[in-house]
Amino acid sequence: MRRPAAAGLLLLLASCAGRTPAPVPAEAAVQVPGGWRTRLGPTAPIERRWWERFGDPVLAALVERAIVHNPDIGIAAARVREARAQERLARSQLSPSLDLGGGVSYGRSVGPLGQPSESLSAQPLFQASYELDLFGRIDRQVEAARAGTAAAQAGSETATLSVAAATASGYITLRALDARLAIVRATLASRSEALRIARNRAEVGYTSQLELRQAEAEYEATAQIVPQVELGIARQENALSQLVGDPPRAIERGVALAQLRQPPIPAGLPSDLLRRRPDIAQAEFTLAASDSTLAAARAQFLPQIRLTSSAGAVLSTALGDPIAIWSLGGSILAPIFNGGRIQAQVDTAAARRDQAAFAYRRTALVAFREVEDNLAAVQRLAEQRARLEAQRRAVADALRHATNRYQAGYSSYLEQLDAQRALLTVELSLVQTEADQLNALVALYQAMGGGWIAS
Repeated sequence: MRRPAAAGLLLLLASCAGRTPAPVPAEAAVQVPGGWRTRLGPTAPIERRWWERFGDPVLAALVERAIVHNPDIGIAAARVREARAQERLARSQLSPSLDLGGGVSYGRSVGPLGQPSESLSAQPLFQASYELDLFGRIDRQVEAARAGTAAAQAGSETATLSVAAATASGYITLRALDARLAIVRATLASRSEALRIARNRAEVGYTSQLELRQAEAEYEATAQIVPQVELGIARQENALSQLVGDPPRAIERGVALAQLRQPPIPAGLPSDLLRRRPDIAQAEFTLAASDSTLAAARAQFLPQIRLTSSAGAVLSTALGDPIAIWSLGGSILAPIFNGGRIQAQVDTAAARRDQAAFAYRRTALVAFREVEDNLAAVQRLAEQRARLEAQRRAVADALRHATNRYQAGYSSYLEQLDAQRALLTVELSLVQTEADQLNALVALYQAMGGGWIAS
């Protein structure tokens, strides 16, 4: 009779487990490309402190300060501490709980013969309880909490990488604005000299008022660029101050934009991103946590077995000697009917598991795209910069000829004016392209994982 009874119990437990949840959708699988579309140039391994490769101690110091004092990184670190506390909370279910209590009472009562009596009594009590995790429900909860801690740690690394990249890019943008301001001021000084010459010529009647008004208009057009750039510098300094955790302040400068070194392209294959980028690791750990949560939800169909015990004593003035009391017990609680509540919880956990799977795929696809975008940007911006440098040389030579022709009286002031405008436009575009190229390298290091290696 024992074997049929045991078989019946196994069938009962199997039926209690509910239907098996659907597997992860095949559409959520990640197809890793074999290589990058854009051909890599000379590459080098990614260093964890990659921002030092730009060769500016001020930039490096700003990034280091931001990593220590940025509020977003502080929030991420607090989330890691919270996740670790949740993991300890889940682990605590594997240990027995011990409680110590007691009560004291003082009362007056009437005896059988109508005589009043007063008594003082105390009852210390020690209790212990423990749940036998025969079906792994608590173990699955611990695994989910452990994966949650790992996801929070990866999220903290993601925040650190993002803040480091934003600080480096913000500093490069600030140095580009400084370079733009220097160009505009130098151009303004040249326009001021041209305006002085045009005014002297107009006063002696050598040139018309038209050329004088053109020189004045061009001077004012250049002068109004100065406050625009100064406003951009102030806003960029305020943004960098916020990143490093300070109130708005002036930012120290290091080397000029043109002197910033361009680090080599970081080496790596698409498959390397799956272990290098912290956001992908975070998505992977989140998926693992959702799997364990689903298993824990399914385990709710199975019985819960609890063991309890207590021991104590009764102390009273009405008793000659203390009386020891104790109890031992156990309980089994198995769900029979709950209106589909547990199954709904299992279906909810399965749906969240599928969401985590698709979120992992989306994160990986975004990572591949970001690397490709920035590889192409670094390559194309280098080509554009070379063309702009050639154009600048040509425009500067054209301005020299136009100035000589105008001073010799062979051409109108308009030719010189057009050449000045063209040179200013090219120089500003060249500065912007240099900054874009450096920022593309920063974004590429961020897209490649920035030297973060999962442990």
